[in-house]
Amino acid sequence: MLTTNPLLDDKLKEECGVFAVYSAKDSAALTVLGLHALQHRGQEGAGIVNCNLKGDFKVKHANGLVGDTLNKASVINELLGETSIGHVRYSTSGRKDAKCAQPFYAQMSFGGFALAHNGNLTNADELRDQLIKDGCIFQSVMDTEVVIHLVARSKKQTTEQRLTDALKQVRGAYSIVAMDTENTYGVRDPHGVRPLVIGMLNDAFVLASETCALDIIGAKYLRDVEPGEMVTINRSGIKSEYPFAKAPSKFCIFEYIYFARPDSLIEHGQVVYNIRKNIGSELAKESHVDADMVVPVPDSGVPSAMGYANQSGIDFELGIIRNHYVGRTFIEPTEQVRHLGVKLKHNANTHFLKGKRIILVDDSIVRGTTSKKIVQMVKDAGASEVHMRIASPPTNNSCFYGVDTPEKEKLLASKFSVDEMAKLIGADSLAFISLDGLYKAAGEAKGRNNDNPQYCDACFTGDYPI
Repeated sequence: MLTTNPLLDDKLKEECGVFAVYSAKDSAALTVLGLHALQHRGQEGAGIVNCNLKGDFKVKHANGLVGDTLNKASVINELLGETSIGHVRYSTSGRKDAKCAQPFYAQMSFGGFALAHNGNLTNADELRDQLIKDGCIFQSVMDTEVVIHLVARSKKQTTEQRLTDALKQVRGAYSIVAMDTENTYGVRDPHGVRPLVIGMLNDAFVLASETCALDIIGAKYLRDVEPGEMVTINRSGIKSEYPFAKAPSKFCIFEYIYFARPDSLIEHGQVVYNIRKNIGSELAKESHVDADMVVPVPDSGVPSAMGYANQSGIDFELGIIRNHYVGRTFIEPTEQVRHLGVKLKHNANTHFLKGKRIILVDDSIVRGTTSKKIVQMVKDAGASEVHMRIASPPTNNSCFYGVDTPEKEKLLASKFSVDEMAKLIGADSLAFISLDGLYKAAGEAKGRNNDNPQYCDACFTGDYPI
């Protein structure tokens, strides 16, 4: 029986990644490559909508990883149009079935239209109920489909105006790529919670959640789509407008901590890898403890552990080795195997750990299940002390903006103090980076502006910007 293993799933999960190519000969193949690079943002399903110069649309959706589904000649050879949008998904809103796959495609009164969305709409249920009362028929429970219906019902003249009209009715966090027969669109919500960047490949424009998706196809990073900006790409080039009421920028700070790939540039060209090293350095300044070795929990804890080691002067070692061939599900035939679940993903490098005082660096603690198992594994390998250091503040609130978080009562930090958490996971000590330390690592020299925080940090503070 295939089941989800909670030990391998004790992380916050991004909802999805989006990608678009306008006017390129191999747009579908380029989109598949871009989705490969964004696979970390969603592993449950992937999809592509492709359009040729005649205005013919083709749609491909599949459950599973991009490399197992879309990366096949039989698929790509059916998608020969010059413009494509793509999506990888981890479900936070909606069921895990084919009807919830993106991009969404619909035949409108003005022609074909497709849309893919990263984020969550906080008033989606309210809008859905009203649309159903007005006679709309929904095929899924995805909030993205709400936008499709709003576009279809708009009385505006152009697709661009219809999309703007639709988005003025929604609240929440979104980065959107969309297309009709002649145009490709990129939009970010007025707070800019989720990322979206613009690139150029020869004469073709590219939109993507992160720059790592530009790198894989050799595209040049131009700039971010700004909060509240809509870009329209067509044969005339790229047009920018700001059709929404201005709002303070609230980019998701967890993108720096965990979601984005470390080789990406996000939010005005900041290097994710450098910020994660800075986080480790701040963490060492705030909560240093005498030890023999700094060990990351791979892979997400590696840059912060390097920063901690550099700041503290303690040796950095790969005391835990990760198995990169473990997916999110696996066969669990017996209770004994279920208890061994964490070892499918991580194994202690016993030679380096035995008799040593270890500083163990990870990106976050959510339910605490994985942390407890890893601390125990390191102690079983012979470590004399295990001091856990976390490269984020305590996660004690749920996210409603496109991140899969457990209910508040299931978050360890919402129920226990730091000392209590240390006992629960079996660590000799536990410390999290402070909010000010996190903001300093992200380039805010004075730390967090408590009157008007520079980022969305609601999962740490409960200060919801939308």
